[in-house]
Amino acid sequence: MPRVTPKTREELSDLEDVFERAEQALGFVPNSFYLMGRRPEMLRAFSRLSREVIGVPGRVSQDLKWLIAHIASRAAGCQYCMAHTAGSANKAKSEMERKIDAIFEYERSELFSDAEKAALTVAQAAGTTPNMVSDADMENLKIYFDEDQIVEIVGVICLFGWLNRFNDTMATYLEQEPLEFATQHLAASGWEVGKHKG
Repeated sequence: MPRVTPKTREELSDLEDVFERAEQALGFVPNSFYLMGRRPEMLRAFSRLSREVIGVPGRVSQDLKWLIAHIASRAAGCQYCMAHTAGSANKAKSEMERKIDAIFEYERSELFSDAEKAALTVAQAAGTTPNMVSDADMENLKIYFDEDQIVEIVGVICLFGWLNRFNDTMATYLEQEPLEFATQHLAASGWEVGKHKG
């Protein structure tokens, strides 16, 4: 059971525009929105930030942004966000399924370019506590990405850092679609739904 009682969609009818955008982007409304909806201004602010950081095209590809979000969530240990980001990465491009299946070995996998490996290394180090990003990690990232792109990359990591803490603390129930995807693609590498089981 979530540690705080979520509101229902009916109780949050003033947020219907936020829910509709989530359904359009993800195919469902994340259960975290019904928890955040207890503070409507917070959910609206989160929705706007999320749209700007990961929802609209930027100079970093959408598929790489979702892989970055996934690795940052993995480093933070949030099973809820790992399931969400893996499923969303797979929706970004059809060939992503192979990368998701190999994500736990990205450093050694030929599926990932050197640029992707550099970004994922920073995401993994930034997702840990304390932050483990080194100067060498950032210098390597600068080989492949300019400083505007690096801000995009770090923005994704930070957005999911917030979500990882929120969902892990609240024990947010995982929705059926990301649960099924994670069970099929992440469980072999140790993922389990844990406290996020509905």
